[in-house]
Amino acid sequence: MRFTVKQIAWLKVFLHLAGFLPLVWLFWAGHQGYFSADPAKDIQHFTGRMALKFLLATLLVAPLARYAKQPLLIRIRRLLGLWCFAWATLHLTSYTLLELGINNLALLGSEIINRPYLTLGMVSWAILLALAATSTQAMQRKLGRRWQLLHNFVYLVAILAPIHYLWSVKIVSPQPIHLCPAWRWCFWHAVIRSSASGGAESGNAAVSRRSFINRDSFYDSG
Repeated sequence: MRFTVKQIAWLKVFLHLAGFLPLVWLFWAGHQGYFSADPAKDIQHFTGRMALKFLLATLLVAPLARYAKQPLLIRIRRLLGLWCFAWATLHLTSYTLLELGINNLALLGSEIINRPYLTLGMVSWAILLALAATSTQAMQRKLGRRWQLLHNFVYLVAILAPIHYLWSVKIVSPQPIHLCPAWRWCFWHAVIRSSASGGAESGNAAVSRRSFINRDSFYDSG
């Protein structure tokens, strides 16, 4: 049974709650003193993990929609992508304000240059910013073919962001490792998609496949 438009609308409500309620918990946990002796690090790692989870969820939408034969599922991808960017922005903000301090914002540039893991994180955030800013249908029409090329950079973020996280925590955290099968499936799907788009097809089948491929990006404005 395929999802209906109404079911997708309810799914979007649930996903908005999944993106917002952890932020409520974060403020509540901080107020209750549930963090460790280094609450700034705890907040940075929590916001970073949330960004990674939404990044993975965003990447999983296309293969799930394809193999589960749920085309309407594509409509939740932009929502997930924007929540990924929101949590990545909170992650960057928490580092800037809690780690450096509001009086030392001028140090951010030198920190990014001198610490490679911060360089990876900043590159990832800059790409997510570009994807979020061009996630509307108007920007898709304006950029034309360049829009798809730009949004394919999400796979670079999918490589850089986990490395940034593991490097920053300085230990082999089990959570990203547990997510490895899902990461591999996303990249496998991307490779298969790329091969399919490069193959020779004819008639309506080619048009149909290209239509699906052109929508297989990080964000979708549906």
